[in-house]
Amino acid sequence: MHWWQILLEKIVLVYTRYKRGVILKSISIVSHYSHSLINFRGPMIVDLRKRRVNVFALAPDWQPDAVKAVQGMGVRTEGYRLSRSGLNPLTDLRTLWQLWRCFKDQKPEAVFTYAAKTNVWGILAATLAGVPRRVAMVEGMGYAFTEGVGGRLLSQRLLAWVITRLYRAAFHFAHKVVVLNPDDAADLERLCGLDPEKIVVLGGIGVPLQEWPVQPPHTHPITFTLIARLLREKGIMEYLQAARLVKARYPHVRFCLLGGLDDNPGALGRADIQPWLDDGTVEWPGQVDVKPWLAQTSVFVLPSYYREGVPRSTQEAMAMGRPVITTDVPGCRETVVNGVNGFMVPPRDVEALASAMMQFVQTPDCVASMGSESRRLAEERFDVDKINPVLLRILGFAELSQGEGK
Repeated sequence: MHWWQILLEKIVLVYTRYKRGVILKSISIVSHYSHSLINFRGPMIVDLRKRRVNVFALAPDWQPDAVKAVQGMGVRTEGYRLSRSGLNPLTDLRTLWQLWRCFKDQKPEAVFTYAAKTNVWGILAATLAGVPRRVAMVEGMGYAFTEGVGGRLLSQRLLAWVITRLYRAAFHFAHKVVVLNPDDAADLERLCGLDPEKIVVLGGIGVPLQEWPVQPPHTHPITFTLIARLLREKGIMEYLQAARLVKARYPHVRFCLLGGLDDNPGALGRADIQPWLDDGTVEWPGQVDVKPWLAQTSVFVLPSYYREGVPRSTQEAMAMGRPVITTDVPGCRETVVNGVNGFMVPPRDVEALASAMMQFVQTPDCVASMGSESRRLAEERFDVDKINPVLLRILGFAELSQGEGK
C-alpha cells in the first residue's frame, strides 16, 4: 500500500470518528485524595492513555510517590487546596476558584469528578470554565445518609440537607451522574431532583482480575477477614462481637481485621479495638498489603451499614475466590447472591452474623464451592476490562452505540 493510500485511510477514519462524535482528546480528573488516582482510577487512566487522550490529574495532597506513579502513566499532575471535611464557605469558594483557574489553563474537553466536594466544586468550576463535557460519579451516599441504631444524628441530617442542596445545584450542570447501585440512583432522583435521564448505574468500578488471581480455598484453620477503614458504620464492632460468639464454641477459628485508623466522624480508636486484641479474639496488623491476607482467608466479611457504592474490598475478595458474608444494605447487597456465593444478613444483627459464620465452620466444603461462585460473579459483574469501556463512553472518549451511555 502506498503512503498516500495509508494517509487517505487515516483521514477517512478520523472523519468518520468525528461524525460519530468522538472528538474529545483531553480530560481533567479531579481527586480528593491523590492515591485514589492510582488505586481506583489507575485502569481507567491507562485506557485513556492508550487512546492517546491527554490526562490532567488534580489532587490536594500530592506525595512524591503518588506524583511519580501518576506521572509514570503519562499524566500531568496539578495541586489545589481542598478541605475534605467541614463546611467553611470561604474555604470552599477558594477551592472553586482554584479549580476554575486549573481548567482555564488546562482547557480540558471533559472533566470527571468522584467525591462529594469534588463533585460539587469540580462540576461548578468546569461549568464556569466552559468545559464541554462534565461527568460526576457518586461512589456511595456516605456518612450523612447512613442510618445508625437510633436513626441519623441531627448533625448527619444537617449535613445531608447541605449535600443534597449542593448536589442539586452542581448536578444541574453535569451531563451525566454515574452511580454504582440502584439505591443511590433512586436517592439522587428523589432527594436532589436529578433528571433520571442523567443517571447511569455502573454497577461497580471494577477490579483488574489479572491482578487478583484466584487462590486455593483455605480451610485450616477456617479464617474470617474484614478489610475496611476503622469506621463504626463499617460494622467493625458487630464483627468483633460475632467473632467472640463463634470463638466461644470454636476456639480454633481465626479472625483478622485489616485497616488503619481514620479521622472520619464515625471512626473507632485503638482503645475500642484493644479489648478484642487482649483476649485473642482478633488479629489486627493495621493497614497492610491485603493480598497475602486474603490468600489465607476462608471467608471475607463486611457487615457494613455505611452507605457504600459497591465496596471495592469485597470485589477484590470475590476475584480471589472468597465467599462473602455481608449486609442487606445498598451497595453491599450488589455483591452477594444469598446462598450462592455467600450470605446476606441484616445490618447490626450480631446473632445473624455469627450464625452465618458458623455455617462455614460447620460445613467447610462451602468455602470452595461458594468461593468459585464469587469468582464467577466477579468476572460477570466486576471485570474492569468490561466496565472501563462503558465509563469511557459515558465520558465521551469512545464511539456511542445506540442506547449506550445514557
